Amino acid sequence: MSDLPRSLRKEPTQERSRLMVERILEAARAVLAEEGYERASTNRVASRAGISPGSLYQYFPDKQAVLSGVIDRYARELGDELTAVLADRLDLPPDDLVRAAYDGLLDVLEEHREYLRLVTRELPVSRVAGHVDAAEQRVAELVGAYLTVSRTPTPWPPAATAWLLVRMVEHLAVDYVLQRPELDRDVFVDELVHLTQAHLVRP
Repeated sequence: MSDLPRSLRKEPTQERSRLMVERILEAARAVLAEEGYERASTNRVASRAGISPGSLYQYFPDKQAVLSGVIDRYARELGDELTAVLADRLDLPPDDLVRAAYDGLLDVLEEHREYLRLVTRELPVSRVAGHVDAAEQRVAELVGAYLTVSRTPTPWPPAATAWLLVRMVEHLAVDYVLQRPELDRDVFVDELVHLTQAHLVRP
């Protein structure tokens, strides 16, 4: 699968063009993180990238296309890292797996804190929903596959259980990273583990 954003006006075929797209996306990410969605503009992005607005428009037709490219890129990276967190720990015993996966999840979210703030606090929901949904779905599919292969008892079919668990834990973890409450990280992870166990283990 190409790692180029879907919002490009034209697909770069030469290495120089690909590097230009990367330069624009990196500049856009910096402008969005530092100045916010409302103040971000194609002129500011072009200036940050050290190119003319005309050069930017060769690849992206408007601000929304640039924004979509940034979100697409980082949603994909986040999805890659989150699925790797789980995949790298699948050989652990179930209880150890859950705790290690949640520790890894928090590490990844902390690394992408500015991205999370951007997509959950700054941008209109309509601009990010599809990108976020795609990342969530990748993780849910891996969790569902694990529940099926491991024959973990679940209150509903594995896919439905995974859907609920992933979204429950994700929203709590994102809020924890962004809001930084007076709650020790180990205590927070303990609570996530308890919630998961309570959900999976039914009388």
